Amino acid sequence: MLSATAKPLPLAAPLAVFFAALAPACDSDPAAGSAWDDAELRARAAAVHEQYIHVVGASYTDTRLAAEDLQAEVEAFLAAPSADGLEAAKQAWLAARELYGQTEVYRFYGGPIDAEPDNIEGRLNSWPMDEVYVDYVEGDPDGGIINDVARYPALDRDLLVDLNGAGGEDDIATGWHAIEFLLWGQDLSADGPGARPFTDYVVDGTGSASNQERRGEYLRIVTELVVADMTRLAGDWADGAKFHEEFAALDPRDALTKMLLGMGSLSGAELAGERMAVAYETREQEDEHSCFSDNTHRDLYTNALGIENVYLGRYGALTGASLADLVAARDPELDAKLRTQLRASVEAMAKIPPPFDRAIQAPDGDPARVAVADAIAALKAQTASIAEVAALLDITLNLEQ
Repeated sequence: MLSATAKPLPLAAPLAVFFAALAPACDSDPAAGSAWDDAELRARAAAVHEQYIHVVGASYTDTRLAAEDLQAEVEAFLAAPSADGLEAAKQAWLAARELYGQTEVYRFYGGPIDAEPDNIEGRLNSWPMDEVYVDYVEGDPDGGIINDVARYPALDRDLLVDLNGAGGEDDIATGWHAIEFLLWGQDLSADGPGARPFTDYVVDGTGSASNQERRGEYLRIVTELVVADMTRLAGDWADGAKFHEEFAALDPRDALTKMLLGMGSLSGAELAGERMAVAYETREQEDEHSCFSDNTHRDLYTNALGIENVYLGRYGALTGASLADLVAARDPELDAKLRTQLRASVEAMAKIPPPFDRAIQAPDGDPARVAVADAIAALKAQTASIAEVAALLDITLNLEQ
């Protein structure tokens, strides 16, 4: 752990040097002569494989239900805009994010969420977002798709999906963060989140800004899209679904390769790197994940929790055969080390004081900034141990420099 007087992490060099992007090796043939010749290992791995499917399915289902709750609050708010209604929609968004964050460890191996050509993740959770692509911002009251009636006279689902990322990576038109911006507005406060007035959605002639009805329709469409995407993901992992059956039919070694790939990729290149180190280095608010709601600290926490969930074979009250059990049977010390590191990273995230943008902008040596550095260091340590677990199980994860 870094002390308050420790030097900041050396993040000026290219991030790829520090954060490995993990990719599975081509050779995963269990007949090649390896630890996988052990019948007991294969039996244990098969149980871990099955439990993982239950964990993924349960967490996607819960997130779908939370997205439906969000949709209900959005519809209620749009039917009768009020400050209380807007706040209820915000709280529903925050509640859904608590669950979605735990699912991000199911990425990085070509599963339903990030398989091409659909790449559902790209329309669900892309960031950072150039908010003026969607709506007005300070200094540009006519900005965004919502206010460009001449170019986009009618808003619908297909249009917004096509516009998502159409002009560049930050041209985000759909997903959690588009909803976030439409609920909170720009974050112009040093100490708190955005403060969009509910009157931006009042259509009786007394509303603020302009195009209030279109703004409401835009919010309705992107919320429906999130519900549709979460419904599809939950369905893809449900019993009897094509992907569920394909994943269940994998050799246990291949299934564990995907599990470890998801854990290692999220822990290292994505979470420690793109989501934290970039913001730590640049000190830019725009580089934080949920910048409109100031919910980034919870995004980071739930991502770390999701990684721990996979290793422990759990989700909420659901428990069962785990990678931890498998590793403990072969190398108890490595299992104990990784368990400790996973818990340490979750606890390190909890110590980052909100809002995250203030923490990254604090002077070097400030406890808030040190807390961010500590969390990055914790993630790097556990990523190395995840690679050790892969090696123990005769699974190769290539580290791209």
